[in-house]
Amino acid sequence: MNTAPPRTVCILGGGTAGWMTANLIHRRWAEHGTKISLIESSAIGIIGVGEGSTPQLKAFFDDLGISESEWMPRCNATYKAGIEFAGWSDRPGYERYFHPFPTFVDHFTQSKFFYAAHARRAGRNVPAHPDPFFVPTRIAREGRAPVAPPNFPFLVSYGYHFDAHLIGACLRDFGTARGIDHIDAKIASIELDDQGNVKALVAEDGRRFEADFFVDASGFRAAIIEGALKEPHRPFGENLFNDRAVVTPTPRPESGVQACTQSIAKSAGWIWNIPLTNRIGNGYVYSSRYIDPDDAAAELRVHLGLGEDAEVRHLQMKCGRIDRSWVKNCLAVGLAQGFLEPLEATALHIVLATVGSFLDAWDKGERDQFNAAISRRYEGIRDYLVCHYRTAQRKDTDYWRDATTNNNLSDSLKGVINSWFRAQNLEEEVNSQDIAGYYSPISWHCMLAGYGNFPPPDLLKPPGPDITPLDMAEVERFVSGCAMNFPPLEEALERLKEAA
Repeated sequence: MNTAPPRTVCILGGGTAGWMTANLIHRRWAEHGTKISLIESSAIGIIGVGEGSTPQLKAFFDDLGISESEWMPRCNATYKAGIEFAGWSDRPGYERYFHPFPTFVDHFTQSKFFYAAHARRAGRNVPAHPDPFFVPTRIAREGRAPVAPPNFPFLVSYGYHFDAHLIGACLRDFGTARGIDHIDAKIASIELDDQGNVKALVAEDGRRFEADFFVDASGFRAAIIEGALKEPHRPFGENLFNDRAVVTPTPRPESGVQACTQSIAKSAGWIWNIPLTNRIGNGYVYSSRYIDPDDAAAELRVHLGLGEDAEVRHLQMKCGRIDRSWVKNCLAVGLAQGFLEPLEATALHIVLATVGSFLDAWDKGERDQFNAAISRRYEGIRDYLVCHYRTAQRKDTDYWRDATTNNNLSDSLKGVINSWFRAQNLEEEVNSQDIAGYYSPISWHCMLAGYGNFPPPDLLKPPGPDITPLDMAEVERFVSGCAMNFPPLEEALERLKEAA
């Protein structure tokens, strides 16, 4: 068991992941005298584009004591109540659905939605689309902000959209003001000691940086964890086909934006739409096995209504994870640790989960347990992403035909899918597998029902006396009444600017 934190920690790589890690470690270990330095090269850019988050990012800023008015205007950030999926199903009535973040009022409608979804899976003709049942869906669709006012004492979880370059700089300034040492250097080599631990990072100009513990936040280069320590990388290509993205910004519409990310299915992947206060971030995530970069760029331009010469940027992605995240005296975070395509905006969630769990595991001396838990988290999130493709209801291209018939599924995911299509209790299945900590039963229900994964309409039977009638008017009254308490999104963002 470790009796004390290391005296010195050196982080290789900045960006959002590196600076989040630096601030979290500083918050926990600075009082023990741990000195933290972060090395990044101004000659090496970061991948960051317009980015989204899960609600865990709010908890991160709250823990650091950084108010929304301090960081959101600076990072062109907007609120996010969830994700809208469009075009993933061609079943009438299921062309789009909303994946909401949790709220304290979900228990008023969740049981009704679960009951309706179960009845429809069992062949009864009852309304079971997820959208009418949840408050965040209404908040986003009505152009409101998911920020509960004092007269509505029920928490609505939310995430953010932000400029990844700017948020990294914001966290850098916050960290350096509190004593984190920021070093501009390009690392050329890594020295190991006789036991195989990292001894020093050596810069191109000859400077050596020694430390007791190192963090690899060097992106896909994974310079320490894969390059020096030779930790194996496990690809997810047989589960997740997408390996490229083409991105470009567009002007913010004069009509304003909604508090949600949009995910629009296309011929060989999907397009994201992320609203910032100054622009819209757009990107086409696709598989190079099914479309080449030029055709993907053309498809993105057509979708956005841009001319053939509109500038775009191409990115490559490496879906998978390293075998162990904590090896010897090194912890890998961010893209150096692994990557799951951005469909559910889980990248920063994994960083936060990794660093928080690492700090707890250090105190308990539980490195093996930590590595196993992080691996399970990656695979649990991966399964949810894979389910998006496997249960989508479209087969109009080779990409979608292959994705919806892909049987390279984990036993866990097979259990979830079988439970759904056999009209079993999906909530019990998710809880019994102990995977609700990655995605809750609500999330699984919303995806599977949102695509229209039900018997064909001509096989549905009218609800009989064995089915409790659903009062959808009452559901509508409750959801719309709750949503009325929330301010317009543009008004909430303007208040943040005024308070900055």
